[in-house]
Amino acid sequence: MQKKLHIKVGDTVRVIAGESRNSEGKVLRIDRAKSRVVIEGVNVVKKHVKPSASNPQGGIEEKEAGVHISNVMLVSGGVASRVGRTKGENGKLVRVLKKNGEVVK
Repeated sequence: MQKKLHIKVGDTVRVIAGESRNSEGKVLRIDRAKSRVVIEGVNVVKKHVKPSASNPQGGIEEKEAGVHISNVMLVSGGVASRVGRTKGENGKLVRVLKKNGEVVK
């Protein structure tokens, strides 16, 4: 059984703790096993790459590292808020911002 998460791929989130605090970006990937999310332009690390056939030069490349999912909040309309779930008009669960009650797509 997979964990039910408050964040989905494509959501805009704000980091609320750690070195990248207060930075915002779009969620690129989610690792459910480790409860981590990769956010575009946030927590950028340098990785040393050996030369290979596809990359004969090698060198140092920058890529985004994961942030624990408990350290991010969903942002909608410039407002960062916790996320709850309620039944929508068709009976399905929809995500709702706790701060202002707005339904998230």
